[in-house]
Amino acid sequence: MPELPAPEGWKWRLLTDLARLESGHTPSRRRPDYWGGDIPWIGIRDATGNHGLTLAETNENTNELGIANSAARVLPTNTVCLSRTASVGYVVVMGRPMATSQDFVNWVCSDQLDHQFLKYVLIAEGDALLRFASGSVHQTIYFPEVKSFHIALPPIHEQRAIVDTLKALDDKIELNRRMNETLEAMAQAIFRDWFVDFGPVRRKLEGTTDPVAIMGGLVPDPARAADLAELFPDGFGKDELPVGWSERPLDQIAEFLNGLALQKFPARPGEPSLPVIKIAELRGGLTEKSNRAATDLPERFIVRDGDFIFSWSGSLMAKVWTEGAGALNQHLFKVTSTAYPQWFFARWVLHHMPEFQSIAASKATTMGHIQRGHLSSAATVCPPEALLNKMSQVIGPLWERTIHNDLENRTLAETRDYLLPRLMSGEVRVGDVQSETAA
Repeated sequence: MPELPAPEGWKWRLLTDLARLESGHTPSRRRPDYWGGDIPWIGIRDATGNHGLTLAETNENTNELGIANSAARVLPTNTVCLSRTASVGYVVVMGRPMATSQDFVNWVCSDQLDHQFLKYVLIAEGDALLRFASGSVHQTIYFPEVKSFHIALPPIHEQRAIVDTLKALDDKIELNRRMNETLEAMAQAIFRDWFVDFGPVRRKLEGTTDPVAIMGGLVPDPARAADLAELFPDGFGKDELPVGWSERPLDQIAEFLNGLALQKFPARPGEPSLPVIKIAELRGGLTEKSNRAATDLPERFIVRDGDFIFSWSGSLMAKVWTEGAGALNQHLFKVTSTAYPQWFFARWVLHHMPEFQSIAASKATTMGHIQRGHLSSAATVCPPEALLNKMSQVIGPLWERTIHNDLENRTLAETRDYLLPRLMSGEVRVGDVQSETAA
């Protein structure tokens, strides 16, 4: 319990007076019959991959036999779970009755404590929780420390008002994330039908005449489907491509600019700098640990929101960057084109990604990679300009909406992360937030 006065109207309370503390356990791995049932079982992977979320499913399930023959317990919906060992400080909420491993401490909240409020408190105190962890190999928070946790508790109506404020931001972030999954699935299905299976051409050959049917139902608007269907040929040439289409190497439809060894452009104390975008940042985003570089590097090596980045070494992946200006490190390509829209060359990169990853995995080195020759060997299929322009009217908005959602999520997350510690400490009250929003 910190030596701080509670905010006006709040009280410091022992957490175990407000919520029942529960541990977890792992049924024996030597008994396959203890696993694979209908009782979700939360392990560390579930927490690290879903920090701050409510779980509906888990990576592994146990069953009544596993529970009966272990110290694990099935805990009720809305139980709040905190990882306490190895990966310390991850928080999830049970979306239905579940059990957890011994790597968690779990709280079943009373009617004095909103479970979502407790979740946000634990997230806000993430760095502080690490102070209670000990151990030279695996950091662990032990139960005596957990039992001494206190919480600054506002009245229940204020708890719920705080939760509503933060949850509105989190819900919008999650909605955008799910929308992007849908948009990506739609764009991938259209791309595959048009450029891999040549679906419209084959359906024309089969005698289909309805434009929506020619487009495989993927373009439901009759007028737009008709415009597209008219431009798709009704046959294949000797090269087995649609008549009028051409095959080009991947590195001829886009430029692949490799990044710099940015230790040659070190940040200077007291001067503006840029975060260095390495493979780790491409995979997990910028952090306080990201290196910094000077701003006077050549402009073409500065990454901006909306740039398409492809890591060709280590963890091969590609994505549109949406985390603000940064410096392009070696082992990353910034991919651009003056002749083709971004969605087109980006989808071809993503199409060839499994092949590139397989090549990299086969390298007998510590860090697999591909070479520029592999870009030259990766074939793309290019339609005539008139058809490509019509295609852009369908796929382009899906691609652009995905980028817009990612950028919006960054702003929402920054707003939430700013408000979270202030609301949890009482520094900012919900009425203040609502007044600023209204203004």
